[in-house]
Amino acid sequence: LENLVHSYELQIQEVQSQMGRLETTDRQSVHLLENELQARIEQIFTHLERLEILASKEPPNRRQNAKLRADQLKYDVQHLQTALRNFQHRRYAREAQEREREELMSRTFTTNDADTSIPIDDTLQFNSSLHSAHRGMDDLLGSGSSILNGLRDQRGTLKGTHKKMLDVANMLGLSNTVMRLIEKRATQDKFIMITGMLVTCVVMFLVVKYLS
Repeated sequence: LENLVHSYELQIQEVQSQMGRLETTDRQSVHLLENELQARIEQIFTHLERLEILASKEPPNRRQNAKLRADQLKYDVQHLQTALRNFQHRRYAREAQEREREELMSRTFTTNDADTSIPIDDTLQFNSSLHSAHRGMDDLLGSGSSILNGLRDQRGTLKGTHKKMLDVANMLGLSNTVMRLIEKRATQDKFIMITGMLVTCVVMFLVVKYLS
């Protein structure tokens, strides 16, 4: 089991290293790198499911630690998945903006007389402002989505860790006072997560309402 954990840790580090190349890869090849990273992330997820099964079969004195390490690896891979999705979202938005700019610059403007003339400078300025607003909204929505996904992942991890801490505490015979402190901290973390999600949703709603 220890060899498997070490092997998966190395695979996660390799994916992290490859993700650092996303920003510098040319447009013609970046989608190939994205597909490769997605395939590796899915492969690691499959391996971690096997690791969780093996961890549950460990001797009682090592089972808890094995499960915690498996959960940590799974949490790291979930963050890699979220980071990849955020990059793809930004790339799609950037490419759409570039296509719109190219269409605008290639458009032919004609004037028949003074009444039908088009104020090109004003039009370009308006489109530039509109694109900036769209880009800002896309970035905000992407950040909000990342925050919400991260909070959901953290909530699931905290719940699992909390349960396992209680199991460990029961085995070690900790006092009721320490148990109550642990439960109180878990409740506080839950309120913080819910508050963060509500604030993010309100900010996103206000920005979309303002821009529309």
